[in-house]
Amino acid sequence: MKKNLKWLILVVGVLFVVSEAQFISYLLMQGQGQLEVLWNARPVDEVLKDSIDQKLREKLLLVEEVKAFAKEDLGLDSEGLYTTVYDQNGEDILWNLTACDPFALQSIEWSFPIVGNVSYKGFFDLEKAKYEEQKLKEKGYDTRIRPVNAWSTLGWFQDPILSNNLERSEGRLAELFIHEITHANIFLKDSLTFNENLASFIGEQGALQFLTNKYGQESTLLDDYKASENDTQSFVKHCLNGVSDLKILYTSFNENMSFSEKVKSKEMYMKKWVETLDSMPFNNPKIYIGRFEEKLPNNAFFMAFERYDSKKESFDLQLQGEFEGDLKAFIKYYVKNSDGL
Repeated sequence: MKKNLKWLILVVGVLFVVSEAQFISYLLMQGQGQLEVLWNARPVDEVLKDSIDQKLREKLLLVEEVKAFAKEDLGLDSEGLYTTVYDQNGEDILWNLTACDPFALQSIEWSFPIVGNVSYKGFFDLEKAKYEEQKLKEKGYDTRIRPVNAWSTLGWFQDPILSNNLERSEGRLAELFIHEITHANIFLKDSLTFNENLASFIGEQGALQFLTNKYGQESTLLDDYKASENDTQSFVKHCLNGVSDLKILYTSFNENMSFSEKVKSKEMYMKKWVETLDSMPFNNPKIYIGRFEEKLPNNAFFMAFERYDSKKESFDLQLQGEFEGDLKAFIKYYVKNSDGL
């Protein structure tokens, strides 16, 4: 009995060391990727002295204006953020992997220092992301890999501007950087859905306010952003309806259903959801129509909208009700009280 117990302790110890070694290896890989970006990023002031394209120059200066707006008009500290530029050479450099139960909207979570539990895993190496994705697929999970447009290190490092983002429209650029600056000011450990929803909401509301202040109520840039945002919100609403429908569908599954019956029922719903999407009156349908021709969405796809968009309606009600539309006061409340939420 004692001999067996010793072997059990030994096996458990070995497994613990191996698992910790894999985790440490992952953190080192991420650290290496992050350091490479930081090391090769150039100061914005230095880039502006180069003979660069005029549109690029204007976008870099616009980021500076967005940072100043975030600080002065929204009360978000942007000091030291996005003072450098990393040239991606038109390539994606970071990807997120997510995974979800195949018959329940329950995401796989990973635990990390500082941020706590999160439902995605970042990779600076796409092949390593695909390798881990394959292991999750073999366990039966729904998976998704998508490029990351920007990220925040929550003030721990000097986050750079990624060059690909300078190709965005003025409104989308403002939205992105206000979103990321929000993360550097308001972040709750183990509260990914809250963090991402709040940052997304503030990013969108802040972009509208920034465009209005800079270009005026009648500007084409503001109108274009509003039209694009209307399409985005229509798509988001359709996706959140999908989340609700799928929760009902999976609740209806019982122990007498075979695996193949569950798969068929799920596939039927996904096809119906796509067909409904194709009939929606978007301002710019090319962005949305036909995107699922080769592959149907899965649970990991729908969970992204739960993660980023499911609470924005309640934030809007709070903004209009408690704060009478005053975005700066709304943000001040969360900056002050986020530790106690």
